[in-house]
Amino acid sequence: MEIKIENAKAALKTADESVKKVLLALLPELKETEAQTAANRPITERVKTFEDACRELGEDHPFVLAYQNTNLRDPEVADENRDILAYMKLRIIAAALNEGWEPLFTEDEWRWYPWFTLWTEEELSEKSEEWKAARHLISTGDYSGDFAGFACAFSFRTPSATNTYFGSRLCFKSEALATYCGKQFISLWADFNMIKKNGSEEGKEADHE
Repeated sequence: MEIKIENAKAALKTADESVKKVLLALLPELKETEAQTAANRPITERVKTFEDACRELGEDHPFVLAYQNTNLRDPEVADENRDILAYMKLRIIAAALNEGWEPLFTEDEWRWYPWFTLWTEEELSEKSEEWKAARHLISTGDYSGDFAGFACAFSFRTPSATNTYFGSRLCFKSEALATYCGKQFISLWADFNMIKKNGSEEGKEADHE
């Protein structure tokens, strides 16, 4: 039975992965059509993994080269540098998702970044003060020694005021992209933002949360 190329192209658009493999094997000329279709998909469909982001940017992109060439990936030191490696991965992912957009940091520019809620108010009410202190959930009074925290809260007289001392380096051109990246790559964000404690029961619990 003869398969018309027009019918095969139409089928390729709606086929699942197994059917696509069969069609591409039977009709190699469809590969160009498949490549064009893939390139036209939304960026959130093209970038599902870190490897997808690398492919999207290309192996010659400075961010990709920096990650591939860093000595911090050595198994002997990778674990203690997982926050730095996570940042290097996330900036590749952010660049891929932004599709060439870069922030200008002007007053009228909107930039977005993921915002995480670690625990609900109800969950925190059930935790001990020791548990909270071990995680530095909030610092009062001696804040000058804890600038590297996950978040900063600042209260000045009444009513309260909020300040941001350092802008986000991993920002996105839209709220939708920031939300997608925060959810899709949550493990990388955790490694980037949080210090995992080891060597104690309290630390083991923190590793799982």
